[in-house]
Amino acid sequence: MDASSVTFSFFLIFTGAALFASVALYTRQPLIIAYIALGACIGPYGLSLVKDLKLLSDIGHIGIIFLLFLLGLDMQPKALWATLRKSTVVAVFSSTIFMAMGYGVAILFGFGNLDALIVGAAMMFSSTIIGIKLLPTTVLHHRHIGELMIGLLLLQDLLAIVVLMLLLGAANGDGETMGVEVGLSLASLPLLGLGAWLAVKYVLLPLIARFDRFHEYIFLLAIGWCLGVAEVAVMLGLSAEIGAFIAGISIATSPISQYIAVNLKPLRDFFLILFFFSVGARFDLGLLQQVLVPALLLSALVLTLKPVVYRFLLKGVSEKRVLAWDLGFRLGQASEFSLLIAYVATSAALISEQASLLIQATTIVTLLVSSYIVVLNYPTPIAISDRLRRD
Repeated sequence: MDASSVTFSFFLIFTGAALFASVALYTRQPLIIAYIALGACIGPYGLSLVKDLKLLSDIGHIGIIFLLFLLGLDMQPKALWATLRKSTVVAVFSSTIFMAMGYGVAILFGFGNLDALIVGAAMMFSSTIIGIKLLPTTVLHHRHIGELMIGLLLLQDLLAIVVLMLLLGAANGDGETMGVEVGLSLASLPLLGLGAWLAVKYVLLPLIARFDRFHEYIFLLAIGWCLGVAEVAVMLGLSAEIGAFIAGISIATSPISQYIAVNLKPLRDFFLILFFFSVGARFDLGLLQQVLVPALLLSALVLTLKPVVYRFLLKGVSEKRVLAWDLGFRLGQASEFSLLIAYVATSAALISEQASLLIQATTIVTLLVSSYIVVLNYPTPIAISDRLRRD
């Protein structure tokens, strides 16, 4: 058997995931932890049975795209617009506080000014995958939380795009040109939304109405629409996640949206397992000792400060105290974008290896601990307790 083949890698990942998930369920642990632990065990820095992380990470990223598409299917455009207006204030103030937190810790431990700025920027974001994957969508109480969370995460997504473009501009030494590109990309967002709405109204819905008896056709059309709009978004300088979300919103008012959502969930879960595996496999535990103390301090600050900040900011925009705490803990971690920022900054030789390790270590530690906090204390689809399990 070819140990380097994708088929063999899939065999190891999904067979191992089934075994680790069984142990996790018997010991009442979150399933997400099982997938990350599997990556650490059989990835390049463990037993090295699976080595091609770039390919698996790219494949796993499709799970996030489908996840945002499904979320868009469940949100009405008017409700989203109202939520975004409220979320903007929270997003701006929280991002400023979290950047200052990361910058301060890095400076405290002797990192240079640029290292500290990039570490701070990486701490501004919360995990889309943890926040949304662990959120019940069919419970009335959590629909409003979902709307607020999507609003905050979409704004963070746009901010992350700006940060990544600025990093690439700094690497190329052409900050003015990059600034223009950032502006054009953000300006293209409403054009993408308008184009998606027109395509749905005059192309997609007529096709669905004509051939709705062919279920596999609806399935293929939905996948093509999701990935197509995601690719157009990338071409416009936005992210695939934003494109997928707009693709979902554009057909959210159609009766077919819930049928599409139900049929795409298994496909989404398939890719998400690969994503969590790649998160665990990417981290080199052998190098952790170089940044152990600052990583533990920064992780502790992220896990404690983020829920508190979100709680008070949401309370300030007239949200209920219980909802504010709930949402705060669900967003109380670093993000997949943090890992991407570390990767881009390292590739461009903008930060030191130690600063990159600090971002990676903090992100993975907070993803792990935050998953435990949410699964054990709040309603989720994968809760161990029957009382907290909500789809």
